[in-house]
Amino acid sequence: MSVIRSTDTERDLLARLMRAEAVGEGDLGMLMVGNVVINRALANCLTFKNVDTISKVIYQNPGGFSGVDSPLFFSNPTTVERNLANRVIKGEYYHPATHALWFYAPKEGESCKTTWWDQYNSGRYKNHCFYVPSAGECPEIR
Repeated sequence: MSVIRSTDTERDLLARLMRAEAVGEGDLGMLMVGNVVINRALANCLTFKNVDTISKVIYQNPGGFSGVDSPLFFSNPTTVERNLANRVIKGEYYHPATHALWFYAPKEGESCKTTWWDQYNSGRYKNHCFYVPSAGECPEIR
């Protein structure tokens, strides 16, 4: 059972984005990026109203992901990457990305900001800081 409907094409798109955004952070880092994508598709709040598919989330403009411009985004996903994407589509969540709608990578040696675009830091994994909406703002992901 999946938490969001998706096609094989969308699963592959998610796998490619996860790789482009977090391949250097291993499987867990890629899973957390996937969590953010799924959360955005489930949330009908803030800047994610009516952005309800994996494709719409990834290509949202403004507000999409910088990874779509990476050379890593353009090749077919591996079986491992597809399996990771399937796991988040089926609802596996990993802290600090459990309820996150945003992430960014601070400059080397910098800490995560307490807030980013008025959203609260939920934690860091390797080089990504994750941010969640205020309590009650996005009940679909809480």
